[in-house]
Amino acid sequence: MTLGNRLAQIKDSVFTGLGIGLLIPGVLLAIVWYLMHKFAFLAKADLLLIGCIAVNAGLMHYFFKLNKDNIGRGIISATFLWAFAFFFYKITQ
Repeated sequence: MTLGNRLAQIKDSVFTGLGIGLLIPGVLLAIVWYLMHKFAFLAKADLLLIGCIAVNAGLMHYFFKLNKDNIGRGIISATFLWAFAFFFYKITQ
């Protein structure tokens, strides 16, 4: 069974989309956060953080193409949560 078939079988739920939209960028953000603190030249590379959140746009497009609208809505919600977290991070920095 391919990955595309497995993704097509996911239940069309807003909470599933919210989980996907929080988990995938969260893992990417953790990796980028580690790299930003390990290498000095990446210390001010906030665009990398935005790129991790922007991954949700591709995920959302893919699930809308599969007619999984509720999953897409959950991913949009997660994107707004990540954007708020990034905004809070920039304000406190």
